[in-house]
Amino acid sequence: MTDWLNLIRAEYHEIPGLYLTARQVQRLWNLDATMCEAVLETLETTGFLRRTRTGAYVRA
Repeated sequence: MTDWLNLIRAEYHEIPGLYLTARQVQRLWNLDATMCEAVLETLETTGFLRRTRTGAYVRA
């Protein structure tokens, strides 16, 4: 999972304003639903991402 966390963090750093739903994250990085949920939950819990009211993930 560490590789996925690093990759997704890097993308959010490289693309300011990146705004993705969980489904888009899943498709973009070819993650299964379980891994996608775990990665996004970790990034949100650690304060790197936040979830918008519409359910998208953006940099915190």
